[in-house]
Amino acid sequence: MYIIALLGHTLIVTAIWMDSTPHEPMCCFLCVLAAVDIVMASLVVPKMVSIFCSGDSSISFNACFTQMFFVHLATAVETGLLLTMAFDRYVAICKPLHYKRILTPQVMLGMSLTITIRAVTFMTPLSWMVSHLPFCGSNVVLHSYCEHIALARLACADPMPSSLYSLIGSSIMVGSDVVFIAASYILILRAVFGLSSKTAQLKALSTCGSHVGVMALYCLPGMASVYAAWLGQDVVPLHTQVLLAALYLITPATLNPIIYGMRTKQLWERIWSYLMHFLFDHSNLGS
Repeated sequence: MYIIALLGHTLIVTAIWMDSTPHEPMCCFLCVLAAVDIVMASLVVPKMVSIFCSGDSSISFNACFTQMFFVHLATAVETGLLLTMAFDRYVAICKPLHYKRILTPQVMLGMSLTITIRAVTFMTPLSWMVSHLPFCGSNVVLHSYCEHIALARLACADPMPSSLYSLIGSSIMVGSDVVFIAASYILILRAVFGLSSKTAQLKALSTCGSHVGVMALYCLPGMASVYAAWLGQDVVPLHTQVLLAALYLITPATLNPIIYGMRTKQLWERIWSYLMHFLFDHSNLGS
């Protein structure tokens, strides 16, 4: 899955940035999403693979907290990206004549900076709270990576303040994004069903359907993982918590290029043309 994620996102980014035409906002958002997915998966999978291959499951204190910070930072950035993509679809379908005037490079940069600052603002207090807990007992993280609640429960002090902060903060962040995304799609559906052409309706719904699929694929397992970890092993078995956390990090990164990037017709045509060009040029050189 990790190899598929790397290859898929690399193809998408290469196809977009090698294209001579001006980059559309959605293509730029896809590039940022690809970068976030690669970072999110790369923070976890290589270490997991090294544990399986070498059996060495040790990690330094600083490396563990660094991994925790950037994993949760990347997940917070990704939910913001899904919101910006929903806004992009709203403008493209509901206000097509004003698309380029509304989604200027300055607006896109502003949205990207806003979701990044929001994620950093959320993660900095959480990381500070966990890193300043006293760790005097077991040093075995009962997880596949340095997940926040798994770390906090190793402390000799009460982990409830950081756990409650994480639960409330994640719920507010993801919940508000889902509300705004839902509002965008309600307006989109109203505009789509107001179109006279059935072909135009199907095209708009197909474009939006891939985005809704990615959003559900990411948000549902992500929030399920947060609540499962917060409830603890008495309610949700440990192996279920570990599986949920691993799946919500690697599954969207694997499937995003397929169900989202590949559904964009122009992007698929670019990828296919570059692949054919690469294969045939190399075969001619070999002959």
